Amino acid sequence: MRIPKTRTPQKGGKMRTINEIIVHCTATRASQKVTVADVTRWHKQRGFATIGYHYLVDQAGNVFPGRPEATPGAHCLGHNAKSIGIAYCGGLDASGKPADTRTEPQRAALLGLLTELKQKYPSASIHGHRDFAQKACPCFDATNEYAAL
Repeated sequence: MRIPKTRTPQKGGKMRTINEIIVHCTATRASQKVTVADVTRWHKQRGFATIGYHYLVDQAGNVFPGRPEATPGAHCLGHNAKSIGIAYCGGLDASGKPADTRTEPQRAALLGLLTELKQKYPSASIHGHRDFAQKACPCFDATNEYAAL
């Protein structure tokens, strides 16, 4: 897997320090198609400048860039300045309850993306959003699942 290209810091700009990679879900039903444009619209409606995540992984396992890595995210209060935010599409079952709805392609894409990000930011720890907020997101224990990376 190759990390999709995102815009890099402007000439002479510095990359920020990354010490956490935080996994999220979009809190949508697994059957719902969600695009970067959808998430961007939702986040703008909440007052964000653009999409809050750096990457979005759809049900087919496609990885799409969101915010540039050099730009702080808007995905985890108190952790945005030094983290990368990744969301997978889904997280709710057919009845709208939190559930690990990752498809096999999503699981593989998330693992590949996290592996590459850990190579790029070796001192960064991987967490689920639920580790920092009273939420089910990402609807699985990302900290334990990715502890070996």
